[in-house]
Amino acid sequence: MVTPLKPDALRRVCQPESLPFTGTEELQRLEEVVAQGRAVEAITFGVGIQGAGFNLFVLGPPGTGKTTAIKHFLAREASKLATPPDWCYVNNFADPQRPRALRLPPGLARVLQADCERLLTELKAGVPRAFEAETYEQQRRAVLEELEKQTSGELEALQRRAEALGFGLVKTASGFMMIPMLRGKPLEQEAFEALDEDVKRQVNLKGEEVQKDMAATHRRVREMERGAKDRLDALDREVATSAVDHLIEEVKERYTDHPEAQAHFEAMREDVIASVDLFRRGQGGASGPAELITMMQPGRDPFDRYRVNVLIEQGRDSGAPVVVETHPTCQNVMGRIEHQVHMGALYTNFTMIKGGALHRANGGFLVLEGLELLKQFFAWDQLKRTLKDRRIKIEEPGEQFRLYSTMTLEPEPIPLHVKVVLIGSPWLYYLLHTLDPEFRELFKVQVEFGEFVARTPENIHAFARLLATRCQEEGLSPFDRSAVAKLVEHSSRLVEDQERLATTFSDLLDVAREASFLAGQDGRDRVTGQDVRRAIEAKIRRSNRLEERLQELITEGTLLVDTAGAAVGQVNGIAVIPLGEYHFGKPSRITARTFLGRGGIIDIEREARMGGRIHSKGVLILSGHLGGRYAEDVPLALSASVAFEQLYEEVEGDSASSAELYAILSGLSGLPINQGLAVTGSVNQQGEVQAIGAVNAKVEGFFDICRAKGLTGKQGVLIPASNVRNLMLREDVVEAVAAGQFHVYPVRTIDEGIALLTGREAGERGPDRTFPEGSVNALVQGRLREMAERARAYGGDGQVSPRRDRDKEAAETEA
Repeated sequence: MVTPLKPDALRRVCQPESLPFTGTEELQRLEEVVAQGRAVEAITFGVGIQGAGFNLFVLGPPGTGKTTAIKHFLAREASKLATPPDWCYVNNFADPQRPRALRLPPGLARVLQADCERLLTELKAGVPRAFEAETYEQQRRAVLEELEKQTSGELEALQRRAEALGFGLVKTASGFMMIPMLRGKPLEQEAFEALDEDVKRQVNLKGEEVQKDMAATHRRVREMERGAKDRLDALDREVATSAVDHLIEEVKERYTDHPEAQAHFEAMREDVIASVDLFRRGQGGASGPAELITMMQPGRDPFDRYRVNVLIEQGRDSGAPVVVETHPTCQNVMGRIEHQVHMGALYTNFTMIKGGALHRANGGFLVLEGLELLKQFFAWDQLKRTLKDRRIKIEEPGEQFRLYSTMTLEPEPIPLHVKVVLIGSPWLYYLLHTLDPEFRELFKVQVEFGEFVARTPENIHAFARLLATRCQEEGLSPFDRSAVAKLVEHSSRLVEDQERLATTFSDLLDVAREASFLAGQDGRDRVTGQDVRRAIEAKIRRSNRLEERLQELITEGTLLVDTAGAAVGQVNGIAVIPLGEYHFGKPSRITARTFLGRGGIIDIEREARMGGRIHSKGVLILSGHLGGRYAEDVPLALSASVAFEQLYEEVEGDSASSAELYAILSGLSGLPINQGLAVTGSVNQQGEVQAIGAVNAKVEGFFDICRAKGLTGKQGVLIPASNVRNLMLREDVVEAVAAGQFHVYPVRTIDEGIALLTGREAGERGPDRTFPEGSVNALVQGRLREMAERARAYGGDGQVSPRRDRDKEAAETEA
């Protein structure tokens, strides 16, 4: 018979005396990543390698501290790297729709912006002052006076030539008009018509000659005006150059090592000189209505073209940046072009270009949540395109979906040198790896965080240091070693392994915060093991209302579960019900009815479409076991129905397959099963009981029902022997086992389990291929042979004597 487990096998206790400290206040802060050697190696490799596409994807269960560990590790590594350059956008004077990007050493972009602002201020003051000088006014008047003298001379000569031909010139708003003259007076139209035809012809010919002379004179006057304008423009340019050159040269001297900045100042010089009237108007000079409207519009300051838009500013000697973007929309990642609205119209210029997370992380590291990134429109595709092109191009998102193309800015792309770190769950990583070929090319470094580590003294000490660090950072009360020991035990319970610790530090730290709160309520400045225990119990109580309600239904008899007595073809199974982050075990009655037929094992849950695929597989395995064990020389003529009684939700998993097999064997052998025992464990075709999950919840679920109905000392749970290391039972269960009120039995085979449940030896097959008489297996084999014979009788002549059949049944009943 199988021996029940001893109390010390049910829970691995962490003795406070084994910890080399009395409280967490004695421990040093923990800066390194805890017990994630594989992940640290992958991060170190991914950070160090410089090849294209070696970005990182960090995967692991939630709560393992992936994001925190990545940020701390990257911050430490980034401090060793060179500080990346500053980037700014300036006006492209040749094509304002395509602003130019300037790369400058760290900290110099803001200096350039201030220099340009100061230069603009000096230009606004210096240029108008140069044009107000007396020498400029004298030269300008000289040009205008010369023009006036030349034009007057031309017009006077024209007047004399016209008078010689008998015409006078009258100045009008549109120019000069010629009028025929007679004896020094204008010739009226009636008088002209009264002249002889020969005279009129002579007048018209002379008029044409005068008209040609007037046109030639007008051409010469226009040439004079153009020449004067050219001289005035040259004068203006000369004056503007004299006012601008020394100011710009003074600024250029500060950027002798930066040819791009010097080229910008040269372009700025040419534009200021070409747009000198803008500065003259800025000092109160005349302006047209259109120019006034432009200057009044928001975002349309004509002097913006000379300013500098600092896109990214890095501190001097600050190392490489580490940027964590928590809301990775397309614009937040790639940058955006802002607009201002005025009277229903949108306006923008290069000063409204804003950098994104990629700009801020350029030269360093960008950390993104993978799932959040995929939720945002266009963000994933734009990020992939940017990483492939290795340059950041700011575009309007969704431009390709617009009905009409609109004119907007096209900023010069910025070269990209960044390591992108995506953080996500394992299923997201494998989904992208399978469905997105570009993902494999761009994220070649897999960083996997494990969900557990070995429960060694070194890892326990590292966890205690982590706890001490959080206490310091969050102002929690220090934990004594009994509290740390309870947290260590809870960590092993979370991972359901006596030899391991969970790395879901978020769950453990939540318990620590609650324990610190409870200790503070009691007026204590130190957290004890009792506080941790109360915090765990309080957290369970907030989640287990449904569990308690189901227990009430069982104890009231609404849900039928026996914890005493015996019954044929009936066994207690245990299902697990998950409720968010909490799950519990719910005992259920499993029944089996066996009868003659060739239908095999009928899974009622599957037939009712309430069973999952894994559960259906487990039931089908039972047929393989029965056939291989009992039908070596005779066919199986068996029909058996198996059902979870009073279970109205879907059944999934194969952890009840051993219980279903026990119920069938009981039905075939006629031996009753002890209802004080519950069963969990899957089975293979060889009859070996296999490990299952949530073993602690299942044992505790049946224990709670037994305690509610009354512990008898004969109750217990059969678990797979391979699950013994997974036991981290509640302390009250361990205490009940120590008192002999409850038992946990590790079983390896179906034979061991059926012997415990029926109280009769299962029986081993002898050399003659038969089982010992009276054993469970012998009874089962005998029943199956009898059913095969009856089936053969039915199949022989197609009929069986009803009287003979009834006599045989009566004999069986008497036996």
